[in-house]
Amino acid sequence: MAKLDKVKVAVPNDTTNEARALTLLEKNGFFKLKADAGLTATAKDIEENPLNVSVDEVEAAQVPNVLQDEDYAVINSNYAISAGLDPMTDALAMEDGTSAYVNILVCKDGNQEEPKIKALAAALQSQKVKDFMDENYKGAVVSVVENPTDGYDSSIDYDALNGETVSCAATPAPHCEVLEICKDILAEKGITLDIQEYDDYIIPNNIVEDGQCDTNYFQHQPYLDDFNAEHGTHLVTVAGIHVEPMGIYGGKQDSLAPIEG
Repeated sequence: MAKLDKVKVAVPNDTTNEARALTLLEKNGFFKLKADAGLTATAKDIEENPLNVSVDEVEAAQVPNVLQDEDYAVINSNYAISAGLDPMTDALAMEDGTSAYVNILVCKDGNQEEPKIKALAAALQSQKVKDFMDENYKGAVVSVVENPTDGYDSSIDYDALNGETVSCAATPAPHCEVLEICKDILAEKGITLDIQEYDDYIIPNNIVEDGQCDTNYFQHQPYLDDFNAEHGTHLVTVAGIHVEPMGIYGGKQDSLAPIEG
């Protein structure tokens, strides 16, 4: 297959996910980035571009919606799944499971030791959640919990939490789906999990910062670090839960052959 005269690629436009997407594209031969581009790389850091790649920066949740207009798009697994794509079969290339971009449970600094937040963290680190990820996502969502538990933390007085509610803001898939498993685990102890669904990367952090919501579960650590630095928020990681390998998907192209030549 002949190479294209110009290659259009959509990537997420938030700082860390754009850098992550560009790194994946570089590894698959689309272009070469400057050596010092790092975790804040943008399209301006493309140093060598023999394929004439044009990068379109799009809000992460909207990248699947522009796929048909692009030759390729780099999509976060959660948004790929929500759009009906199967990362393991539809992606033309993916990050491996050792990605440093671990999705985390987050709360406002100072609330990490609240029993109900620790109870939610314990539920997320359960064997039931790991099994759910393995069975339903088959490698598109990978647990990073080294020693999954029964879902309960022995340091918590669960009797004192009976009747309590813990809230968590999350993106639809896989996060809200995973939280449904946690809801059942917590319900056995009389705790209600209020799952609040949002389809963006801004509101879930803002409502935890201002106290409207106890926690959120949608982002990876580099994104949180960047968000805190940019917005002056005081959000911290409670626990690392899983990774979602980012993938390159075909729009107008159905393979990487035009890139490989």
